[in-house]
Amino acid sequence: MELTLATAEKQVLEELVKLVQSRDLRGENGNWKEFLHTYDKNTESPSDPSRHSHEELVQFLTTFKKKEDLQVLKCHANHLLLEKLKQESEDEDTPEQRLVRLTVEHPNYALDYSFKPYSEDWFVSDVGMKMSKVMKSTNMVAVDCEMVLCEDGTEGLVRVGVVDRDLKVILDEFVKPDKPVVDYRTDITGIIAEDIENATLPVADIQETLQPFLSTGTILVGHSLNRDLGVLKIDHPKVIDTALVFKYSNTRKLRRPSLNNLCKSILGYEVRKTGVPHDCVHDAEAAMKLALAVVEKRVDTTIKPSKEMLKVEKAKLFLHKIPNNVPSEELNQVLSGKFTLDVKQAKTQGRYYCAFVVFGSSEDADQAFENVDGIQMTDSLGLPQKVVIIKLSSGSRASLYVRKMVQDE
Repeated sequence: MELTLATAEKQVLEELVKLVQSRDLRGENGNWKEFLHTYDKNTESPSDPSRHSHEELVQFLTTFKKKEDLQVLKCHANHLLLEKLKQESEDEDTPEQRLVRLTVEHPNYALDYSFKPYSEDWFVSDVGMKMSKVMKSTNMVAVDCEMVLCEDGTEGLVRVGVVDRDLKVILDEFVKPDKPVVDYRTDITGIIAEDIENATLPVADIQETLQPFLSTGTILVGHSLNRDLGVLKIDHPKVIDTALVFKYSNTRKLRRPSLNNLCKSILGYEVRKTGVPHDCVHDAEAAMKLALAVVEKRVDTTIKPSKEMLKVEKAKLFLHKIPNNVPSEELNQVLSGKFTLDVKQAKTQGRYYCAFVVFGSSEDADQAFENVDGIQMTDSLGLPQKVVIIKLSSGSRASLYVRKMVQDE
């Protein structure tokens, strides 16, 4: 912490001291005023941090040793970093910084990346305390994780893949969950219990592997990256989230394109095929390729939905607000006909998850929706949906929503 603070800009240190004052945080030598009295007993020192030297501010802030206090300081410094980015002219952005800007200025960023309060085992990046040249680093690594459903309704990390800008694999490891697993989500993760029986790598070791990249200002890249950072317990301000960077033209407001659709539209291949489990290394590579397509080839971040995509969307239904304690196998009872379930991991731990239901044709999807026994309504954007109550094999009941993907003709 001392070395980090020593290289921090004075304005950042001043803001950190103001935060400490507002929260009345106390270091080993007390609060700010008590520190000043101890530091300079012969004078009545002003409390305004801007009237004190860089050295004084560093000496005070280094009296904080508790991890929770350090997390607060680093989190605030990272917030200041993003605010500074928003205030700077876009004309001075590197292509990489432009993608970071598109991510953090997206309307859903604040909610998706609000990880607080932190528990003791979280790693909060200290990049906000570094000099400008570190903060402007354009190095990138892409991350993707596979998660399972744990007994307490939260998600457990079971595999992590990390690749660098050249698509070289930095990390591809199985991880031992620290809680009992109730659903391995094998149909989407490709992972079974035997895969992680011998896994010994804890989340802390992954944090340690990534720490040198984060502390030097490396940008983390991923698709819906907030979900991965949530299970990795990492908070880092410099992120490129391809789910927020790219958007469809002439489609639902704030609708996020899937990784697979982006790969088909921009890269010309499918990274995920229906019925085939995900591979976190392949997904990390795909996210990096998408970022590089914009950085190096100046690909437009607004993409037009193809006729094929709209046709595919009409052949789908969307199950959402599925309680996390409902095993994905139980979802087959909701709909009639032949279909494939594509389960999506929860955005928020401990609450809900969702799933796409893929039919052979739009007619099959329409008929299945008509056959659903539930109360019909529309969502906030006018799409038809029904609320359904299902009886689980455990004997309990659960409610969820079945929604069409597009408006009726």
